[in-house]
Amino acid sequence: MGEAVAGPDGKPRCPWAVSAPEDYLPYHDSEWGRPLHGEPELFERLTLEAFQSGLSWLTILRKRENFRRAFDGFDVDRVADYDAKDVKRLLSDEGIIRNRKKIEAAIANAKAAKVLRGAGETLDELIWSFAPEAKTRPAPRTLADVPATTPESIALAKELKRSGFVFVGPTTAYAMMQAIGVVNDHLADCAFR
Repeated sequence: MGEAVAGPDGKPRCPWAVSAPEDYLPYHDSEWGRPLHGEPELFERLTLEAFQSGLSWLTILRKRENFRRAFDGFDVDRVADYDAKDVKRLLSDEGIIRNRKKIEAAIANAKAAKVLRGAGETLDELIWSFAPEAKTRPAPRTLADVPATTPESIALAKELKRSGFVFVGPTTAYAMMQAIGVVNDHLADCAFR
């Protein structure tokens, strides 16, 4: 159960990719699991994974452009400068998830990323330093072989918290690691592995 399944073009894919093909296929085929670098890009993924907590990723994916607009393209410096007026603006924005704790976490995390940069380390360097050795990770055969957390995601979450980031537990950290290609959890038979 949970093995790769044929998409509309006949190519085998991770099963979740064909569950909502209009939204998931482009994301699965061209983004998910591909190495991603850059401060705004990684801050966006960290933020969206935190907003996803308790919700379906499909909900976040469908609102991603609204999030990008609402959070100034995930520019760390701009978001770090948000104040109470911005929190109020975001809480009234129907295009995003209006959760005060998650909004405040995004602002706190932008501040933490800015402090990190000021200390001579980038968010990119911090996250990618937790990439496991590819040879030590066998390709998952089924969805049951894909963990919710790993020792690396537990360590990354701990280091992010130590650096002032919030709303970043091991499961959120691992989902981000999967999304940005720190780990490759496309199934072994997936054509996009």
